[in-house]
Amino acid sequence: MNSTPDLLTLSFVPGVSPRAAAALLGRGPLAAVLASAHDHEDLLGAESLAALRAGTARRAAEAEIERARTLGVAIVGRDEDRYPQWLRRTYTPPLVLWVRGMLDPDEGERAVAVVGSRAATPVGRGFAEALGGDLAAAGLVVVSGLARGIDAAAHRGALRARKRTVAVLGSGLDRLYPPEHDELAARIAATGGAVVSEFPLGARPWKSNFPRRNRVIAGWSRAVVVVEAGARSGALSTARAALDEGRDVMAVPGHPGEPQAEGANALLKDGAALVRGAADVLAELGMSPQPLEAAASDDAVLRALDARPACVDEIRERSGLALPSVLSRLAELELAGAVARLGGGLYARAGDRRGYTRA
Repeated sequence: MNSTPDLLTLSFVPGVSPRAAAALLGRGPLAAVLASAHDHEDLLGAESLAALRAGTARRAAEAEIERARTLGVAIVGRDEDRYPQWLRRTYTPPLVLWVRGMLDPDEGERAVAVVGSRAATPVGRGFAEALGGDLAAAGLVVVSGLARGIDAAAHRGALRARKRTVAVLGSGLDRLYPPEHDELAARIAATGGAVVSEFPLGARPWKSNFPRRNRVIAGWSRAVVVVEAGARSGALSTARAALDEGRDVMAVPGHPGEPQAEGANALLKDGAALVRGAADVLAELGMSPQPLEAAASDDAVLRALDARPACVDEIRERSGLALPSVLSRLAELELAGAVARLGGGLYARAGDRRGYTRA
């Protein structure tokens, strides 16, 4: 067992790659390795050796511990009992995690990541929020990256269901990105969830951080569901990381002509499981779906279209459902062929065109 201060010290040694860190950990107790750095020159370059010999890495770790304590942030080493077990079993788990909120080390079996485009459509955001809420209500933990668009919607859905959600950042916890999600992050941490990062306090949201963030999201979770991802979306790197770790990958299909659907549709073409709603995710995981609320919502949306075609706001008013639920059910019903999208932003029961043309 390696102490968290020792692991934190190693994380502050410059020039040590995750692979080199893993190799060093395999050479015996970390305290002894750090004390005899000169015996490991094959893994430690000149800059690394200098930081260890001068004690700068150790002092940086001690200062970080004190600063985290002041800010109410926990630093959790990967050898601690509260470190997430599924994440620990990945190829290169973070040496330490910075945490606001609560950790549940045993939740990997029931954790599902919901990720997607930052530039999501209103329908995509609504679907993600409804999916996050339905999965959370079914007893799953929703994991995502707190980003704009799909990520934030999935977190909000879980919060709406009054359930646990985990947000993984690509920056330090004191440099929240995007900054407008500060309130959302505070709600997550205050309501039994967790906001976590593998980056130290003060770390900026550099572009190079996000593939590492995505690896943590994938490693934390049993499965990854991609909602609206363009051809070069960062959500696809989360899906690739999940495949590397042997986790399930699922995707929500989109219209072939929409750029936001290219990445998700490509995943489906390559064999990802198709997701039309929470029931599909639960079935893929071998869990029993809870269909009563979904069936009632479907009926409410269809009943709202009995009289004539309607726009989303009209459907919401007629059905009495919240907007995210309306958008999610419309997407599901359209995929099932029960609802058609018409010109002018209208929806109708399939076959009920009444002089309108499809959009």
